[in-house]
Amino acid sequence: MIAVLGLLSINCVQAEDNKATMQQIALHYFEVMVASQAPGATEKELENYLALLSDDVGHQHIPYETDDSRHPDGKQSMRKGMTFYLGAHTEYSAELLNLFTFNDTAVAIRYTHSAKGIHPQNNQPVSYTSTMMEVLEIEDGKVAMIRKYHE
Repeated sequence: MIAVLGLLSINCVQAEDNKATMQQIALHYFEVMVASQAPGATEKELENYLALLSDDVGHQHIPYETDDSRHPDGKQSMRKGMTFYLGAHTEYSAELLNLFTFNDTAVAIRYTHSAKGIHPQNNQPVSYTSTMMEVLEIEDGKVAMIRKYHE
């Protein structure tokens, strides 16, 4: 009986440690992601964000990007796309609303964000406000899949 109770308490402690670790990953991800979107963001902030991702990271933004494939150059593709928009915001703010953990494999962050800026391709003003949910699938301490949803 003592051995069983000991194992149960060890499992509970491990589960709480895993949850705390996943929450730390999610909070750090959110902080670094917001910094990469700020008006004064540079390649340094972009690289800080990319450092959190696996090399073969997948990115899905429903309904715009429905492909959830992971490719060996996933991080490089993210770098290319994000570099194109780097510094396009003249205003950006975000507020974390909720954080959900799913054992030691995934976390979800729900947040509101708003931005204003100039689109780098057509030089037209851009302005948006939305509520987002990002589900982050974690492998070996890195974000391996990002699934974005908006209200």
